[in-house]
Amino acid sequence: MSSAYSQNLDRTAANHAPLSPLGFLERAAAVYPHRLSVVNGAQRFTWVETYARCRRLASALARRGIGKNDTVAVMCPNTPAIYEAHFGVPMCGAVINPLNTRLDAETIAFMLKHGEAKVLITDREFSGTVKAALEMLETPILVIDIDDPEYGGGEDVGSIRYEAFLAEGDPEFAWAPPADEWDAISLLYTSGTTGDPKGVVYHHRGATLNAISNILNWGMPHFPVYLWTLPMFHCDGWCYPWTIAERAGVNVCLRRVEAKAAFEAIRDNGVTHMCGAPIVYAMLVNAPAELRAGITGKIAGQVAGAAPPAAIIEGAEKIGIDLTHVYGLTEVYGPATVCAKQEAWEHMPIDRRAERNGRQGVRTPLQEGVAVLDPETMQAVPWDGETMGEIMFRGNITMKGYLKNPAATEKAFAGGWFHTGDLAVTYPDGYIKIKDRSKDIIISGGENISSIEVEDVLFRHPAVMNAAVVAQPDEKWGETPCAFIELRAGSEVTGAELAAFCREHLARFKVPKSFVFQELPKTSTGKIQKFALREIAKSASAIG
Repeated sequence: MSSAYSQNLDRTAANHAPLSPLGFLERAAAVYPHRLSVVNGAQRFTWVETYARCRRLASALARRGIGKNDTVAVMCPNTPAIYEAHFGVPMCGAVINPLNTRLDAETIAFMLKHGEAKVLITDREFSGTVKAALEMLETPILVIDIDDPEYGGGEDVGSIRYEAFLAEGDPEFAWAPPADEWDAISLLYTSGTTGDPKGVVYHHRGATLNAISNILNWGMPHFPVYLWTLPMFHCDGWCYPWTIAERAGVNVCLRRVEAKAAFEAIRDNGVTHMCGAPIVYAMLVNAPAELRAGITGKIAGQVAGAAPPAAIIEGAEKIGIDLTHVYGLTEVYGPATVCAKQEAWEHMPIDRRAERNGRQGVRTPLQEGVAVLDPETMQAVPWDGETMGEIMFRGNITMKGYLKNPAATEKAFAGGWFHTGDLAVTYPDGYIKIKDRSKDIIISGGENISSIEVEDVLFRHPAVMNAAVVAQPDEKWGETPCAFIELRAGSEVTGAELAAFCREHLARFKVPKSFVFQELPKTSTGKIQKFALREIAKSASAIG
């Protein structure tokens, strides 16, 4: 039936525009042109300068034939180049593919091939890894070298340097927002928790909404001074590159996350906000007091990757950092729940406050829904803090799907929800808490490590008959891989030799810290009983 509300009330150019976070940069440059935008050591850029540099990047890419849905990979620490790429690449219609700088050449080569990257912008620090990865490609690609003034090593592996490439571009480049907000803006690879990494595709709509949700979630004011302790390659830095542009804040780049450098950046720039894994805050809390001299301002910190222990919450408070616990996955643009703090918690003892703040919490403002559901019935579990189900999300801040993997996409979205694979309970107040992981993922320093990937490498060693890898508690990293090994009859190998073998095939953070040689406990069907191995791994005396 026709309605007056459906007559002559159509979408037009006057009343509808696709959502995109790219407009945040244009507005910051127009409204606050001379406010500081990016700090990188001695380098300083304003918002009007950053806007011009991003337009130059978009223009230079376009002149090289890069356009809609072309992939531009970036292998770079937190420096101006990767920040600019989050705007410049999609300004020409292309898709940014930030690469994890901790990965090995074989994995990087896989991602470049699978994502069909036409351009790679890479920092000289990773020239060895990148050079080896490029040798594995069948088709050559345009490689652009970043010669960061804050780094003096490495070598060029490409045909042109980044600043020279920008010089080819037009600072007045007439970029256009996407015709459809569902267009891809970013490609991010998971850590391969079930074999090869999966390519998660973000859209402009989700990036925009999550950038705004960050502001609402944190109560972030205008002009924050944000310290980049969170890698921008990780979920696009949880969409904070776009958030900080909307707030016209200051991006304080930190090439390497070390206590001395972090405190110097905090002191010199008046940092107000930062994000990171518990290990980042543990590093700051446990740093020598003299490194913190002269720092008096309060800092709002978000922490994710694992629940922050009471000692970290208390220690952070003592040095002026107020922690907020968030949780999420690459598939939901980073954190999609927040342990929203209640006034009643403020006067609790630290151990009870840590227990409350250690929960994964409730949905963020612009994510439509999060629930703990029975994966078989798709019904919500009772809010009793005991009945386990699977954490599931749905809403606008959820990926388009997995690149070239319709089967995995369909499985992930079964029943109209995104299935995380994380098992949790819901408490009577509606807050959720993870109790276990269904895929044996090891979270070390905020990075996901696939036990299967590590086991596959160990199985390649001629002395190894059987291998199982589980999480071992670690004071510094939260968890590290512990490998249990059954040797072939008559074979001999040491833990040190196996670690060296693993380093040839894996990123260093994935290499097991401990090796235990024993017969592996198995079920009657031959399945390894990992729960028993986890108990052994908890005992430092058993590891030896």
